[in-house]
Amino acid sequence: MARIKNAQNRVTRKKNLQERVKGFFIGRRRLRQAKEAMMKSEKRQYIGRKQKKRQFRALWIQRINAAVRSHGLTYSKFVHGLDKAGITLDRKILAELANREPAAFEAVVAQAKAALGA
Repeated sequence: MARIKNAQNRVTRKKNLQERVKGFFIGRRRLRQAKEAMMKSEKRQYIGRKQKKRQFRALWIQRINAAVRSHGLTYSKFVHGLDKAGITLDRKILAELANREPAAFEAVVAQAKAALGA
């Protein structure tokens, strides 16, 4: 029966691990601590990808709220007015409009105000 040789796989795994922990501090580059550090870092990366979406949504809401308040509305009333007017722009686009195209954003705010009857 043929003998299974594992040395090349072990070398490859170790090389890949060393490549991924490059830049880690002192002992976290050595084998045992490197494995643990890599597992922790992968877990944090996964969590961070989920948090990124929440943080951007919160940022867009803050930007829209700041822009809408200068027109005499609050964020919640503005969103309600958009809903009543049938305007379906997402928060990302509204934040970009508020930042880069103030005239267009002002037109959207005017439509929301008209729908509210304010």
